[in-house]
Amino acid sequence: MRILLNEDKEVVRAVRQGLKHTGGYCPCMLVKSEQTKCMCEDFKEKIADPDFEGYCHCLMYYKQK
Repeated sequence: MRILLNEDKEVVRAVRQGLKHTGGYCPCMLVKSEQTKCMCEDFKEKIADPDFEGYCHCLMYYKQK
């Protein structure tokens, strides 16, 4: 298993800008809580699933099997 940044550098740049603007909370989530602090709980749960391969909600990270 590997966690990679999105290969699209423009997506990564935009998400990082959003993270700066929100104080580290996922810029794609409406609620700011510990569960939405980047790397969000939703993606951490997906990482724990050995069958999951794909992007986090904001498309910044990719889990590769």
